[in-house]
Amino acid sequence: MNKYQHILLAVDLSEYGEYVSEKALSLAHKYQSKFSIIHVLDNIPMPDTNYGTVIDLNHDSDYDLLEVEKSKLKELGKALGVTVDHQHLVWGIPKQEIITFAKQQHVDLIVLGSHGRHGLALLLGSTATAVLHTADCDVMAVRLPME
Repeated sequence: MNKYQHILLAVDLSEYGEYVSEKALSLAHKYQSKFSIIHVLDNIPMPDTNYGTVIDLNHDSDYDLLEVEKSKLKELGKALGVTVDHQHLVWGIPKQEIITFAKQQHVDLIVLGSHGRHGLALLLGSTATAVLHTADCDVMAVRLPME
């Protein structure tokens, strides 16, 4: 197996983030890989910005919802020992932005959580399914614990 050079952890900052993060970080340590985190904002309105807009984590805004998301990402990054320059917050459609970022940054493994959907939920799609089937690199979908 080839050594992974750049591992990307795609997070939704949910309650299961730590579970997925630990697995991704373990691989990064094993392969001594560059390790980045991406969170795609799709759940809050972003005035006057286009999809694909990268949010600067080093500058404060007057938008409270955005500041909360930035704070959560920074907190996760700090807990994982990932510097701010390897933490990425993007406004857009998660499956598209994760794949675009991975291509631009020469990522060779994307790690993300999967709910293991079946039936109609699988047909309707999920971010994990879309990334798995369209990414140009390896994808590790970590099965999330059942609720």
